[in-house]
Amino acid sequence: MKLCSWNVNGIRAVLRKDALNPFIDTVQPDVLCFQETKAQPGEADIKLTAYSEHWNSAQKKGYSGTAILSKPEPVSVINGLLPEVIEIFGPRDDGYGDPNSEGRVITAEYPEFHLVTVYTPNAKDDLTRIPLRHEYWDPAFLLHCKTLEKSKPVVFCGDLNVAHTELDLANPGPNRGKKGFTDEERAGFQAFLDAGFVDTFRMFKQGNGFYTWWSMMTGARARNAGWRIDYFLVSESLKSRVVAADVHMDVMGSDHCPVSLVLDI
Repeated sequence: MKLCSWNVNGIRAVLRKDALNPFIDTVQPDVLCFQETKAQPGEADIKLTAYSEHWNSAQKKGYSGTAILSKPEPVSVINGLLPEVIEIFGPRDDGYGDPNSEGRVITAEYPEFHLVTVYTPNAKDDLTRIPLRHEYWDPAFLLHCKTLEKSKPVVFCGDLNVAHTELDLANPGPNRGKKGFTDEERAGFQAFLDAGFVDTFRMFKQGNGFYTWWSMMTGARARNAGWRIDYFLVSESLKSRVVAADVHMDVMGSDHCPVSLVLDI
C-alpha cells in the first residue's frame, strides 16, 4: 500500500501549475494526504475519480486545511482531534492553532491501521507561538495518536513544521533557535520517537541533503538549501511492514515536495 503526503500550499495553485496529475501518474499512490489545501470541498476541481475525497477545511476561507484522497474506502473518518483530547487540553481561544476550526487534522481508519494527516502550526518568526507548540499542540497531537493506537497501529504524516536534527536542514548553525529549529519544537518531535513512533525515512537514508521545504524568497531550492519538515511516522508494531520511504525532491508545484511511504499491507 503506497501512501503519499504533500503540503501543497494551495491545492488550486498546484492544479493550475499542472503539478498534481503528473505526480500521481508517476507514483500511483493508494492514498494521498494534503496539507495547507486553502480550499473548501468542491472548490478544487481535482478530477480523480478513483479516489474518494475527505476534507477538513478551515472555517476561514483560503487558509490552512487538510484532505485525504483514498482509493480504498476508509472504515471511518474523523476531522480534528479526538473529543477526549480536546476535553483534556481544551479548545484554543487565541485565534490560532485550533485543530478543529482550522482544519489541521484528519484521521482515516483502515482495517489494519489508523492514518492521520496533520498540518502543524508554525512558531512564527518572533517565536510568540512556542507556548502553543510546546504546551498545547505537540502534546495534544501525541495524545491523539496514542489514543488511536489503543485500538490499532497508527501512521501519521504531514507538515510538522520542525527539523528534528541538524541533519534535517542545510544550515543548522544560523537557524538554531529560530522557528522550526528551537529546542522546544525539536523536543516535541523527539517525544513522538520516545513514545514509540518511527521516523520511516531514517530507516532507509541517513545524512543530510534530503529536504522537503525550501524558502521561495532566497532561491533556496536551486541550491538545495532546504529543511526536512514533512514526515511519515508509524507505530513500532508497523515497522516491520515498512517497505520504503522517500522524499520526492524533483516534484515541483509547491514550496514543499511530497513524501511517500510503502507498507506491506
